[in-house]
Amino acid sequence: MPLTNAQLNQYQEDGFVIVPNVLNAKDLAPVIAELEAFIELKAQALHAEGKIKDLHEDAPFETRIAKLFAQCAEITYGIDIMNLRGRAMFNFLHNKNLLDCVQQLIGAEITCSPIQHVRPKVPSSVGDGKYELVPWHQDAGVTTEEADSSNIVTCWIPILGATREMGCMELIPGVQKIGYLEHVNLGGTTINPDLLPKTPPVCAECPKGGVIFMTKLTPHRGLPNVSDLVRWTIDLRYQKTGTPTGRPYNPDFPVRSKETPKSVTHDYEGWCRRWAAALDDTKGKVQHRVKPYEPVRKAEVALSK
Repeated sequence: MPLTNAQLNQYQEDGFVIVPNVLNAKDLAPVIAELEAFIELKAQALHAEGKIKDLHEDAPFETRIAKLFAQCAEITYGIDIMNLRGRAMFNFLHNKNLLDCVQQLIGAEITCSPIQHVRPKVPSSVGDGKYELVPWHQDAGVTTEEADSSNIVTCWIPILGATREMGCMELIPGVQKIGYLEHVNLGGTTINPDLLPKTPPVCAECPKGGVIFMTKLTPHRGLPNVSDLVRWTIDLRYQKTGTPTGRPYNPDFPVRSKETPKSVTHDYEGWCRRWAAALDDTKGKVQHRVKPYEPVRKAEVALSK
């Protein structure tokens, strides 16, 4: 279903738009099955090592990894997109329903950015605090300056939906018009608190099948998961082909092209090889542009007007 004029206008004005019913069950089912298979194999391996006692084989996708995590946090190791490198996820990066919406935002020459993640945010009651409260940041803060001129759209996809209780995002509307805000390391990459506008945030609950589209300059944070469910999310970025990604050492590839359709990459094995090589070659590289925290006087007043 294409984005409406009202949704397109909201994206331009607020820097984000929450769109329900972008994806259907058939879009998400292969990815869920692939993640379930990973969890099963990892659980069996950890069980053999004596690190997990109860496999919780009857637990559904919504809760199983949390029950396993409570016994051993290693259950999530290797599950991110660039580590698992699953075929179903690679195919999903080309998803037609998703790209139809992205095309309305950036045009028909679309490249998949290498900044891509899948995250199981387990309930706070069993978590290790890693994603407990993700601080305020802009996605531009995790790219190099070379991508400042690139039109990058983030697609935040809650596989099972995301409510406030499950730890959905909060977003600050309109701030993308200000531009990039300095990021510092205060227990994580975050906007310098002296630069954070006073604009009230929006609680960005999103149903299953929905997608939150936002600009790279939209401030957002993740809330704690105080539910009994796992908040599963796929976090992707797309941009106009030929523009810098801000991660030049990681693999990007065209996923749609009206001008040169043959340039679109469907080489799954090649994608896997490129990621394996990139992960080996870039160990220790700084991926976030942060500065030491220094108070900024008068900035808050200027930005909150």
